[in-house]
Amino acid sequence: MSDRSIKRREFLARVGLLGGAAAAIGPGALPAAALPQRPQGSAPAAGGRAGRPQFSLAHLTVLGCAPPEMTYIAARAGYDFVSFRLIPMGVAGEATFDLFNNKETLRQTKAALSSTGLRLHDIEVARIADGLDPKKFLPAMELAAELGARRVITNNWTTDRSFAIDCYGQLCDLAKPLGLTMDLEFVTFASGSKTLADAMAFLRDAKRTNCGILVDTLHFSRSRVTLAELDAIPREWIHFVHICDAPAEIPTTNEGLIHTARDERLYPGEGAIDIAAVVNRLPQVPYSIEIAHLARVKEMGYAEHAFRCIEAARKYLAAHPRSGAGR
Repeated sequence: MSDRSIKRREFLARVGLLGGAAAAIGPGALPAAALPQRPQGSAPAAGGRAGRPQFSLAHLTVLGCAPPEMTYIAARAGYDFVSFRLIPMGVAGEATFDLFNNKETLRQTKAALSSTGLRLHDIEVARIADGLDPKKFLPAMELAAELGARRVITNNWTTDRSFAIDCYGQLCDLAKPLGLTMDLEFVTFASGSKTLADAMAFLRDAKRTNCGILVDTLHFSRSRVTLAELDAIPREWIHFVHICDAPAEIPTTNEGLIHTARDERLYPGEGAIDIAAVVNRLPQVPYSIEIAHLARVKEMGYAEHAFRCIEAARKYLAAHPRSGAGR
């Protein structure tokens, strides 16, 4: 465990979350000395120090958590990055945090990133759907770049492939001057790109230099992708990976697939996905921990759940060291 990690009891005592749901945490909750610090203006390298895995706390793991609170929780738990949802999905009951119009929340978010030394790794989710005007996402991409992000997650929810590729190309063109890549995540239950093969063909036809593929270990398993398929991904397309675990049984309905993905993912090593076989086949890139589990968050709060996620990931990866095959 890294020197930035905090043992669970100390961690929970510091943030005052030894029971119940997490309350909002502001910059004044702890003295600055209690937070992990980096030199001003520094940011973690993509591969980590001396090959140490790097982790981002994904939005879905702490669904409903405001960006400032999420940042402080991530720092205290030992994450290297955070991943915000700056573009709402529009699903029922979704909590949204309007950083564009709520200047105070934006100020608090910038203060949290500055005081912890964490960097925003990526934002979600620029969904490609029928009727989309890609310029709709430009304000979110501009804000992402302002906050230090380098990646934007997108996925394809239309069966009109030509339209989807055109939209994706426009998104890439909007993102490139901002220093952002557009990372296409194949989603098993999406109406468009459902598999790695779909995503690969999609990007080849789009012909953009700031493209990327996002492999999520859950969708890798549920879409029945083979390990050999990973070898065909151009290494420059792989910028980060979503990791989680899940039961061996693959649901046979979209409803079942969606439930696992959004409500009941498992800690690494707790399920049946061979996470190590996937990530060790890929270059060493940051791991965005995306472990949505609503019941656990309700029971233990955001902070403890986020801590257990990274603790489980570290333990699992330490037990399954890289062989160098993915480099």
